[in-house]
Amino acid sequence: MKRAISKLLLAIALTAAAPIVVHADTWQIDPNHTNVEFTVRHLMISNVKGQFEKTTGTITTDPANPAASSIDATIDASSVNTRVAMRDDDLKSPDFLDVAKYPTITFKSTKVEADGPGKWNVTGDLTLHGVTKPVVLAVEATGTPIKDPMGSTRAGASATTKINRKDFGLTWNKTLEAGGVVVGDEVAISIDLEAIKK
Repeated sequence: MKRAISKLLLAIALTAAAPIVVHADTWQIDPNHTNVEFTVRHLMISNVKGQFEKTTGTITTDPANPAASSIDATIDASSVNTRVAMRDDDLKSPDFLDVAKYPTITFKSTKVEADGPGKWNVTGDLTLHGVTKPVVLAVEATGTPIKDPMGSTRAGASATTKINRKDFGLTWNKTLEAGGVVVGDEVAISIDLEAIKK
């Protein structure tokens, strides 16, 4: 009897000493509350902004190992909106995004590094206009996860980066008589993201 009790106590002790297994969480990007905005110089004198209105994808977070977290997002290139129909048509044309040939823009993370409390540098492959190049997103949490009225857990984050459009084969431009060009090469990207825990 004493031997049986000793074995039971040993089993309990080993169970208590075993490491707690923390499973990775999967989040679904909410396209209704996610905005991808871009800014580019126009005529060398002002900034023009636009956005992509349809973004989907998944985010995997691992509380035990944040470096193992990942992002896989897809943007519908035809959802570009600059509030000017003629300009949107130009951006969708073969001169720029060529959405008939390249209907999506994708980002797949390859590395996640902490950059302070609630901040990360997320390196990944951006595929735009059929060209894939590495970019780094500066990501910051915009609050702690919260339950929505339907009982789902939601989290938010913002991210920024800059790219040179020519690196992705977007080379159309026109030289101005007074010097300079119609469209700047640098594109600033700003993302406001909301995701739902699956």
